[in-house]
Amino acid sequence: MSISAGSESTILPTSAPGASSLPVQDMVGEGKAWGLCTAVDLQDCNPDLIRDADHIKRYVVELCELIGMHRFGECQVVNFGEGRVAGYSMVQLISTSLISGHFANDTNNAYLDIFSCKGYDPAVVESFSKKFFGARRSMATATLRY
Repeated sequence: MSISAGSESTILPTSAPGASSLPVQDMVGEGKAWGLCTAVDLQDCNPDLIRDADHIKRYVVELCELIGMHRFGECQVVNFGEGRVAGYSMVQLISTSLISGHFANDTNNAYLDIFSCKGYDPAVVESFSKKFFGARRSMATATLRY
């Protein structure tokens, strides 16, 4: 089952049976899906924000607080690459899996992935991420993992 969200952070269930009967965050857990993976694409971000390692680390802390995830260890933020792929990459282990992101200097876009075996609201993640990085547009796709 896959769920897509648009720039207005609206979750649109696919035609999977029962997909719209429960919020996606309630479809994860014992006897349900193993986990939830949300990919958030942010376009036209504020260039200063996606080029600031401290801002990216703050994002992770605040996102984890917002969706009730517990960070495991330190957030790694590394600036590397050349040309089209240059920019920061981020990885944060959480007690229920991980959060990662790639920030593209060339396009001022960001690509975030949140995977957890604990449910959370993908629309909240998209909306928060869009605002935190000053993106003009966003799109999110949430996939239940079995």
